[in-house]
Amino acid sequence: MKQIEATILGQSYVLACPPGGEALLLEAVNIVDREMSAIRDAGKVKARERMAVLAALNLAYQRAEQSQAAPAHAPARGLPDAPAGDVDALIRRIDAALGNDGLLL
Repeated sequence: MKQIEATILGQSYVLACPPGGEALLLEAVNIVDREMSAIRDAGKVKARERMAVLAALNLAYQRAEQSQAAPAHAPARGLPDAPAGDVDALIRRIDAALGNDGLLL
């Protein structure tokens, strides 16, 4: 599996990436960076781990809203349906990237 380097809130992460998934992963990194930057810029949260959790919750809430508004047979625009196993795998990848900075689960 290919690895790419990405930066979120000025901190570099080396992330595993499936072949051909570089653009999608970098887009996801940009979304997370924007969300965490907005939380940081609001000035109420200082800890990076708390910013990450709040960003994840905000993004998950947005996805749930879009899924609820979309017809049951069609995935939300720009957000593919992900089986629960894929979400668990994503959480494990985030935990691995965060290392000792804090585990989500």
